[in-house]
Amino acid sequence: MPLKIRKNRSPKPVGTCSLTQCMQVIAGAWAPNVIWSLRAGPRRFNELKIDIPPVSGKVLSARLSELEQRGVLLRHVRPTSPPSVEYELTDLGHDLIPALEAIVEVGHKLKQRRDFQQAAGAEAAE
Repeated sequence: MPLKIRKNRSPKPVGTCSLTQCMQVIAGAWAPNVIWSLRAGPRRFNELKIDIPPVSGKVLSARLSELEQRGVLLRHVRPTSPPSVEYELTDLGHDLIPALEAIVEVGHKLKQRRDFQQAAGAEAAE
């Protein structure tokens, strides 16, 4: 016998779902990390690459372009020799920081829980 589908009691979003819109802005591998690295001020490409060691140059370049198109960051070409490029957050980018901080906080709690469970499992095995 199939299970009965329960009615969703969550309030319906007005128009386009705000959560979906926000997640589309920060979508893509390493996008939240790029935003996180820019929260303290402008950074150049190689500085971001150092900040996020696992990211490849190709993916970082793509993410920076996408975030610029989405209005999250600004790209500034500096008149140096050779020319350098700096990236910085827009107002929208800064608005995303509290959300990312909340995600980081939950991440810390999840890590503590996992560490506790692993320690408890190791004690039980002894």
